[in-house]
Amino acid sequence: MPLEAVIFDVDGTLVDSERHGHLAACNRAFEELDLGFQWSWDEFRQMLVIPGNGARLRHYLRTRLAFPDHQIESIVQRFLPLKQRIYNEKLVKTLPLRPGVRALIDSIIHRGLRLAIVSTSHESQIRALLQHHFADIMDRFDPVLGKESGVKVGEEGWLYSRCLQEMRLPAENVIAIEDSQAGMEAALKAGLSVLVVRNEVTWNEDFSGADRVEDQFTGLTVRDLEAIVAERSSQTMNKPI
Repeated sequence: MPLEAVIFDVDGTLVDSERHGHLAACNRAFEELDLGFQWSWDEFRQMLVIPGNGARLRHYLRTRLAFPDHQIESIVQRFLPLKQRIYNEKLVKTLPLRPGVRALIDSIIHRGLRLAIVSTSHESQIRALLQHHFADIMDRFDPVLGKESGVKVGEEGWLYSRCLQEMRLPAENVIAIEDSQAGMEAALKAGLSVLVVRNEVTWNEDFSGADRVEDQFTGLTVRDLEAIVAERSSQTMNKPI
């Protein structure tokens, strides 16, 4: 089956945003809310298995500080829009793309392939990042699906399937590019070929289900993506019935 579209994850894939983006925004929001604590990088890394900073904050307040539930929800509701504003307005512009990302995306467009985004991030944060780094080609990412559009990872994750439905493409013609085991598993669940480009946070995760694992984008080409999809299609066709 020919490759027709490439779906990108965002955080950790397009940009290494966790430490200097999301963690920094969380800590600035905590300070503005006068909560009296900050997260260290080690604490934040341990909580990355929990999708979403609202859920991480709930977990932290409940398990580390023993806050009552009604107080937790009040804090989280004040925290979320503040954290998003800080991230969107102050920090996105400080986050560089991972080396090789822009070159690969430009070559995807030149080949006439489609682009989409599937992420656990809020869509305002995704669009702020796209606006900063891809203002000239932002409309080529369609659809852009984040937290508001549905659940991406875990047993209830279906956002990749929704993306395929909106693009009206079969999974066999699409590849997902991810950085994490949870993201990889979500894409595989939807039947997609998966290229993992891991980073310092996800380096030791189990990517045994991926079609290919790389450590960087530099040097990756559209032909590599096409070869991955072709190999997956060949393996599927040759499976005994």
